Amino acid sequence: MTKFTIFVFLSIWFSSSYSWANKTHIDDFLQCLSHKITNSNSSQVIHTPENSSYFTLFNSFFSDNQRITSDVKPSIIFTPTKESQIKAAIHCSKMHGLQIRIRSGGHDHEGLSYTSETSFFIIDLRNLRSISIDIQKKTAWVQAGATIGEVYYRIAQKSKKLAFPAGVCPNVGVGGHFSGGGYGMLAWKFGTAADNIIDAKLIDANGQILDRESMGEDHFWAIRGGGGTSFGIITSWKVKLHDIPEKVTVFNVTRTLEQNATQLVYKWQHIADKVDDNLLLRLFLRSNISSPFKRGQRSIQAIFFTMFVGGVDELLHEMKKSFPELGLMKEDCTETSWIESIIFFYIGFPKGTSPDVLLNWNTTTEKQLYFKGKSDYVQHPISIKGLEGIWKLYNKLGENAGVELQFSPYGGKLSEISESETPFPHRAGNIFMIEYAAFWMKMENSKRSLDWSRKLYRYMAKYVSKSPRAAYFNYRDLDIGVNNINGNTSYEQARIWGVKYFKNNFDRLVKIKTKIDPTNIFRNEQSIPPLLS
Repeated sequence: MTKFTIFVFLSIWFSSSYSWANKTHIDDFLQCLSHKITNSNSSQVIHTPENSSYFTLFNSFFSDNQRITSDVKPSIIFTPTKESQIKAAIHCSKMHGLQIRIRSGGHDHEGLSYTSETSFFIIDLRNLRSISIDIQKKTAWVQAGATIGEVYYRIAQKSKKLAFPAGVCPNVGVGGHFSGGGYGMLAWKFGTAADNIIDAKLIDANGQILDRESMGEDHFWAIRGGGGTSFGIITSWKVKLHDIPEKVTVFNVTRTLEQNATQLVYKWQHIADKVDDNLLLRLFLRSNISSPFKRGQRSIQAIFFTMFVGGVDELLHEMKKSFPELGLMKEDCTETSWIESIIFFYIGFPKGTSPDVLLNWNTTTEKQLYFKGKSDYVQHPISIKGLEGIWKLYNKLGENAGVELQFSPYGGKLSEISESETPFPHRAGNIFMIEYAAFWMKMENSKRSLDWSRKLYRYMAKYVSKSPRAAYFNYRDLDIGVNNINGNTSYEQARIWGVKYFKNNFDRLVKIKTKIDPTNIFRNEQSIPPLLS
């Protein structure tokens, strides 16, 4: 037998042995889980590739970002209906070494809630979505599988004078959004979603169901901005609601380069973090997918996207004082209810859409795109020359590709809270946050579009925060660093990405993780690692 033949034989034998061992490993886990939830209808909550429901669930994970693919599909998709079933899944995971991924909704930029390079199963929280509102106490208990849109709708259903500060995309699951920070159109007035969490229920690595009192203040601190999936499986949040007028004012005004957009963007940077606390003046810099009839020519737009907690006359007065250059007119503005403003701000819903659409769990758009997101923080205004450099890069985008830079202002309530109050550290000193959103239509354009996205990010280095170059955890970006696949990641390695998201809070997060999950049961490519002994 030749050396080559021996090599081929051994390779085939090893591969088949590994597959057999892996299958046995998964079968043992499945048997354990089925046994543990014996009093439930297991066929309704355990989905394997042998079930048609598995593929329906699995395909739904990829609906809003076609770039994310998985070479290793989950062995099982588990959709528990009660906390005891989650406890069982954690127990069986520890017994049989099958890694857990936790999914509570959508909008996971890098797909860490439903992909892995190792054998894994998914705990999908879609069945845990109840929302209980207490109008008198101005609080709500929200299960982690609910979406932001459902939360908004249920609040408005109970009261026209209460609101909650979270993001603009209604299809985002609250489990990840709240635990990573949760910036939205009311952040200036009330802070992030994480700033308004007052209690939570989670299941820890030992299968214990804990609330704020029983988990302790360190553990509770960690999940309010440090990413919940590093510290357990959060099943529900208790949040504080806020008074809001029956009418707020919104506008969406677009200016092109020919309409002096460059000067307007430059001026916006000088006032965005200094305007009235009732005003959040967001800015989108958009370059649409180029027209096949005008090769190489792109429309570049500055879109001023604004929420004012008050009436139109007050808004016009504030804008005339702070930003007269925009030339805002009364006819540009719309007085509306808070719940209707959610529809206004989400580009997936046409004008006049009923708020009932917020109850539709799958609110992703029909158009399927490939997407890459990144983020930055800006502490000094970008120069005119710097902005013009962005426009030049926009014009180098490939065909069938587009980009949007979201400039989200800081200041107001965001800056009043100290960096260490929660793990979310991006407070005073930041003018605004940038989200870089590159998107394209065809898989064959992926490499070119990703390369372009990273080139823009390198270009922006001189204009953004340094030491660390900060990033927003909810705009997950694996380019800035990852953990080892096997979970044995050193503090030094994890710190490369950790300080960008959490700054000085990273050290405290690592200490808490080491105390409550020392064997790293809850992990992914950017989870907080425990200190290695």
